[in-house]
Amino acid sequence: MIRHLVLFKLNEGVRRDDPKVVEGVEAFRALEGKIPEIRFWECAWNISDRPIAYDFAINSAFDDAEALRRYVEHPDHRTGVGLWREFATWVIADYEF
Repeated sequence: MIRHLVLFKLNEGVRRDDPKVVEGVEAFRALEGKIPEIRFWECAWNISDRPIAYDFAINSAFDDAEALRRYVEHPDHRTGVGLWREFATWVIADYEF
C-alpha cells in the first residue's frame, strides 16, 4: 500500500471561508467514491494554531504506485488541484506501508 499525504498552506490573506476555498475543499471531499483507486480517504482542516502548522490535510491510501499514478491523473483530481493552485501551496509525501 502507498500512503499519500498532502499538506496545504493557504496563501497570505486567504481565509477558509473564501468561496474559492470552499469550492476547493468540496472538490477534494467529493473524490472519495468517484475515483476507484482510492482505498482510504480523509481530508480536514488543521486544528492546531502553531505557527509552523499547515492549514488543510489529505491523508489517503492506494494499492500501489500505479494506482496512485491513475489517481493523480484522474480528471476530478486535476480539477481539484487546479482550484487549490489559485489560493494555496502544498507539500506531499508518498510512502509504502
